[in-house]
This record gives sequence, structure tokens and C-alpha cells, in this order.
Amino acid sequence: MAKPGFMTRQDAQELAEMYHASAKDIVGANIVDVNWLDTDLDNAGKVTEHDKFDMTRMGKKQEMRRVFRQFSILSFTCVIMATWEFLLTASSQGLVDGGLSGLFWSYIWTFIGFGLIIASMAEMASMAPTSGGQYHWVSEFAPPQCQKFLSYTTGWLSVMSYQAGNASGFFLAGTIVQCLAMVNYPSYEAPNWQSTMCVLGVVIVSGVFNIWLSNFFPMLNNISMVLHIMGFVAVVVVLWVLAPHAPIDQVLLNFTNEGGWSSMGTSLMVGQISAIAALGCSDAAAHMSEEVSDAGLSVPRSMMWTFYINGGTGLIFLVSMLFAIPSVDDALNDPTGYPFLYIFQIAMPNAVAGTNILTLITVFLLMVGNVSFTASCARQAWSFARDGGLPFSNWISRMNNTVHIPVNATIITLVCTTLLSLINLGSSAAFNAILSLQLSSLMASYAICITCVTIRKLQNPASLPKARWSLGKLGLPINIVAACYASFASFWTFWPNSIPVTLDSFNWAPVIFILVIIIAMINYMIKGRHVYDGPVALVKRM
Repeated sequence: MAKPGFMTRQDAQELAEMYHASAKDIVGANIVDVNWLDTDLDNAGKVTEHDKFDMTRMGKKQEMRRVFRQFSILSFTCVIMATWEFLLTASSQGLVDGGLSGLFWSYIWTFIGFGLIIASMAEMASMAPTSGGQYHWVSEFAPPQCQKFLSYTTGWLSVMSYQAGNASGFFLAGTIVQCLAMVNYPSYEAPNWQSTMCVLGVVIVSGVFNIWLSNFFPMLNNISMVLHIMGFVAVVVVLWVLAPHAPIDQVLLNFTNEGGWSSMGTSLMVGQISAIAALGCSDAAAHMSEEVSDAGLSVPRSMMWTFYINGGTGLIFLVSMLFAIPSVDDALNDPTGYPFLYIFQIAMPNAVAGTNILTLITVFLLMVGNVSFTASCARQAWSFARDGGLPFSNWISRMNNTVHIPVNATIITLVCTTLLSLINLGSSAAFNAILSLQLSSLMASYAICITCVTIRKLQNPASLPKARWSLGKLGLPINIVAACYASFASFWTFWPNSIPVTLDSFNWAPVIFILVIIIAMINYMIKGRHVYDGPVALVKRM
């Protein structure tokens, strides 16, 4: 390739063949002219010719540094996905509804369903590598008569999902710190307001990293990736060697219904939320696309390899953890509210230091994941605001030209996280509500964008941009099954964890979901339909 900022005739011909255009069309699209690219953002050639072409085709200006390469974006996404960490710390819902066997088998079918979803998303991320993700793909691939409304709705769903997901990670990290104090000081009562203050402390740490230390993200995530693997090995070895082991039939064939549901089938459907939470978010890489070198190839590879690595190690970890639980009731009734602390103390009854060390490793990894997830969350909101999809879009989409990150979008993200964490002051089921809100809106956004690309493949496949990472002939059946699974999963994530429902155990996610959608529709009718055309309005036909 030519030096950064210039394209040779051969380069133009290669890209032309890829995008079914002529070399003259490529040059005519001003790819040879890099006035759109601030030389300070070139990063000594990290902006490849493919990146320049993709950004020009989508009508976007390069405003952020492409600081991530293949391994660093893989590390970034693996640490965010945090499968074994979530299985360890957020398994209560699955243990209540389904028990040991329910949690195992729901992980198996969720792994298959999510694999199809991520494959579909990875192909779209290769077609259009942009921070917008789902709402951009809907805008570009949906039928013209409904693209604006569907894209706008998907944008709000995606924003809501990522904001709630950001809060759920912070909630885990903050409250586990308080619960560790309960382990070391049994007389400590752990009031909700103090756990909320712990959450806010983690939020502040994330804000500092995201605004002032963002250039260190690749290094931080590379180091954390090593600790992510080492932590997995350490916890699994402790569970294998020191924990008591339940018989195989108790783990794989003994389903329980502690949620009070009328049937075991319903209980299993409700309890699958734990598996969904553990396997979600590998698509976070897509929202960092404009900061990844050679994003059209690096991002989909990262999404898929993250799913393979975390999903595979997650299965090993889940089996290890389930065999280390001698009593589901005792685990669920642990004074801390976290079954994993019960597991650690059973495995190491005379070694509180061991429980402390393993828990602190987990909390550190959750915190690093929170810092990274905040970045992805802010980029998604910034991108949607850039296209005019949010109130106060001009302010939210403003890029700080000193640090080259969307500072205002980051601040909004941290404020939303703080507000959602306040649910904990009035409800002991705050985490369930936040997690439910995240997953229901996330799966709905998946279902819409995958359905749109499926319709385009059926009606006019030749009009789709060329994907450098492609599903080939299997793409269409994979998309169809993935869209069905995403719709199925979204429905069940709304349900409460148990019945009868009381004010204290009420799942506030459906209420917040409906309220946000109402606000979105009001904003659309008053202003959005007049100012929001969707990203497709800027896409250049090449």
C-alpha cells in the first residue's frame, strides 16, 4: 500500500473489485484526498486504506485516534464480556429458576443461540464498521419506507441497553466490595446506601480513566487479558482441588423451581437470564470500530474470537462451579447475597485470605471491564447523537479535540449509571431490574437489525456492501435463526425472578423500558422525524 494519506492506482483497483465499483469511482469518491483526516489522527499509518474507504462510503469523518489493533481490541472485548466473572457473580437468577441443572442446560442453548447472533453481527460489522452499530445497520439495510423509524427506535433500544449494562457492571463491582467486608467482619450489617456509595466510587474511577487516560486502554486491556485468563485458572483450580463435589446426576439432571412458577418449563425460561448475561456484549467491539485499525476485518474477528474464548472457558468454569455447590439453598441464602462467596468459604473454610484474594481479582477484572464498557457505551451514544437521534444531540456529539474522545457522551453515560444505581436505595432487586433492562433492550435491537439484513438478503443481496468477513452461503439461514432466537430471549428477560411479586421484589425493567420508549416516540414525533434521517442519508453508493 502507499504511504498513509495516499492511494495508488493498484490500491484503488483492489478496493474497487471488493466493492463492485470501478477504480475511477473510488478515486471519484475522494479517497485519494485525505482532507477529511486530521494528520494527528493518522497514528503513523494505523488508519488503513480500507478504513478510509469505509469511512468515506458511510459519509463519516475520522474524529478519533485508531489506537486499537487486532490483539488489543480482542483483549478489550474479552475483558468486557467477562463470561466466567459473570457466571461467578451473577448466577443467582439461574440458581433460583432451574437450579444447577437448569443453569447448565440454559447455558448450552444460549451458547448456540448467541453464537448465531454474534456471527450475524460480525458480518454486518464488516460491511459497515461504525460506532453506531445496530441502528446504523438498520438504517442502511432496512426497507426504505421504514428505515428512518426502525433505525431511530433501534438507536434508542441500543442506547438504553448499553446504559443499563454499564450500570449492571458497576453495581456488581461496588456491592461485592461491601460483601467482602461482611465476610471479614461478620457483625457488619451492610446497609444499601453504603453499597450505593461503593458503586459511585467505581463510577468515578471509570470517569477518570475514560476522560484523561483513554490512550492507555490498549495497554490496560492487554494486561487485564492476561489476568482474565490467570484468574480463570486460579479459581477453577481452587474449585477442582479444594471444594466438595456434588454427584453428576445432581448437577446435570436435578432441576429445581425455587421461583414459585407453575411449571418447570417456565422456571427454566426465566432462569436463562443468567446465561444470557454471561454470553452477551462481545459486540461491544463494533462500537469501537472508529478507533480500530483495519476495523472491517479486526472488529468481526475480535467479536467471534471473544465469543469462542469466553464462551469455551465459561463452559469449563460453569461446570467447575456447579459441581462445587453442595446445597443450592445454602448458596442462595448466604448472608452476603452472593452464592460465590458461599462457594469460596466452603472450599477454603480456614483461609479467609484465599477468599479475599480470589474475590479481589474478580472485582478488579469487573472494574476494568466497567471502564472499557463505559468507553463502548459512550461511543454508541455519541454516534447516535452525531446522527441527530438524541435530545441535545449537538452537545452530546461534541468531540473533545484535545483528547479526541466524546467527553460529553462519557459524562452522560456516567450520569445515567449513577441514576440507575440509585434503584438500590429502594429495592433489594435492583440488580435484577438493571440486568433485565439491559438484556431485553439489547436482544430487541439484535432482532431488528438481523431481521433487516435478512430481508435485504432475500430481496436484493447484490445491494449489500461487500463484507471482508463473510458468512457466505450459510449467512441467510444463520440470520433467520438468530433473529428468532433474539426475539425469544428478549421476551423472557422481562419476567420477574419469582412469584408472588412484592413491591420489594418487583422487576422495574418493563416500567423503565416502556417509559423510555414513550419518551423516544414523543421526541420522534416532535423533533426526531424532522431532524433524523438516519446514517443511510450520508452513505455513498460505490
